[in-house]
Amino acid sequence: MSASAGLSGFIHRFVPAEQSGAPMTLLLLHGTGGTENDLLELGRQVSPAASLLSPRGKVLENGMPRYFRRLAAGVFDLADLQARTHELAEFVKSAALAYRLAPDRIIGVGYSNGANIAAALLLLHPEILAGAVLFRAMVPLVPATLPRLDGKPIFLGAGRRDQLVNPDQTEHLKNLLAQAGAAVTLHLEDTGHGLTPPDIEAARRWFNVWVAVKRDRSPGPDAEGEQS
Repeated sequence: MSASAGLSGFIHRFVPAEQSGAPMTLLLLHGTGGTENDLLELGRQVSPAASLLSPRGKVLENGMPRYFRRLAAGVFDLADLQARTHELAEFVKSAALAYRLAPDRIIGVGYSNGANIAAALLLLHPEILAGAVLFRAMVPLVPATLPRLDGKPIFLGAGRRDQLVNPDQTEHLKNLLAQAGAAVTLHLEDTGHGLTPPDIEAARRWFNVWVAVKRDRSPGPDAEGEQS
């Protein structure tokens, strides 16, 4: 199923889960230059049973869609970032009603620019996401008051040779989220900014463990998680 502007004005795609009940929903957030179609296959690889909600970023940078403005590489327009994060939160709320999604079972899956706005959602609207898989993310902003993330499971995938997002920046994000109470797993690959099959496999394994833990209603994944 596909849908265009109507929910907070976001062009997006929604692919319902095949199973009935209250499946997980993956909120797919693309990188710079991506579209609502880019991460559908990634979503299926992470969780074949989940429904997929994939909005296209509204900001254009030299014709390339993004979720918020930046002033230079790695330098964000913080006012625009905050406004766009609030707007994305409203979109997710509207989509949850329109598509009858379980609000407490929405997991953010973002890459690069999409991972950064997903991190901003966690920091500014912690009620929106039950957890997140963030590839090549950095600290988008530091709120005046940290939210209570209360054990939310978060997977961070970083590349040791990433020339756009230094792994130290992802480590900084890990520490900030952990300080807010999240259960953070940092996974390092010996690669650059692009995603690799080992990145995706590590995220899939992490997701399956988290789903099993949630099903058993026991504490989330270990706060430090794996490093490889």
